[in-house]
Amino acid sequence: MDKADKIKAETACFTGHRELKEPIAEMEQRLTETVEGLIQKGYRYFGAGGARGFDALASETVLKLKTAYPHIHLILVLPFDEQYKMERNWTPAEIAQYHRLKERASKVVVLAGKYTPGIYYRRNRHLADHSSVCVAYMTRADSGTGYTVNYARKKGMEVINTALLSE
Repeated sequence: MDKADKIKAETACFTGHRELKEPIAEMEQRLTETVEGLIQKGYRYFGAGGARGFDALASETVLKLKTAYPHIHLILVLPFDEQYKMERNWTPAEIAQYHRLKERASKVVVLAGKYTPGIYYRRNRHLADHSSVCVAYMTRADSGTGYTVNYARKKGMEVINTALLSE
């Protein structure tokens, strides 16, 4: 196994909706248990796409767990920098969180200098292509999250859906 394959085997990615329909505390508990289980299996790298909602919650969860597991790393894969300027519904608190997560991540990958058509799909494929498991919060399949979950499944990846409510 070469180095890239070893890193991929130790990497999980996150995908999920921006709008969360369950109590955050319950979601965070399930997410913490899921991530801790992956850490126990040898996962060290956790990739997230930098969006508000589930991506931000997953990123915060990894950073909280880093205090107990200092060997783990948050990798942010951003479609383009300051994506909140092109998306709707970001609150000032979410924008501040975005910048805080960028500062605290072990690595930040920015795929493009500015928005281009298809950049979000490229970001989602990048996350899946560099991971061996996908942790999702998917309540509906007709979404970017659904696209990423289907892509991951076609690649033969394990997908763990942390959502209690789904179609």
